[in-house]
Amino acid sequence: MNRPQAIPALDPLYADIRRRDPVRPAILLDVREVDEFRQFRAEGVLFIPMSTLSLRLDEIPKDRPVMVICASGSRSQGVTGYLLQNGWEDVGSVAGGMDGWRRMGLPVKSGPVEDGEGRLPA
Repeated sequence: MNRPQAIPALDPLYADIRRRDPVRPAILLDVREVDEFRQFRAEGVLFIPMSTLSLRLDEIPKDRPVMVICASGSRSQGVTGYLLQNGWEDVGSVAGGMDGWRRMGLPVKSGPVEDGEGRLPA
């Protein structure tokens, strides 16, 4: 009998450090919707709204760690579980989401989304 896989929860401070790793930086995957993303966001994220995730899975690398973030942590847990079930191995959910990110004093950006923002560099 298969037991459900535990969803790894990542502290926002740890997530910020991990995405800045000079050797193997983790991808911060923001799965909130467009209006939420416009309000405030972390810089350098890969932005794929949860509503379009199944259509854009090929944009999420499997060869790098992926840390999923949403507003409060609920959606990111579901997406993390989905990715783990579909072949991603090093995936975790950022505990507390962007709300927790801001509470920790980590940098956020707000306002209009600039060209290229939310996409991985080529």
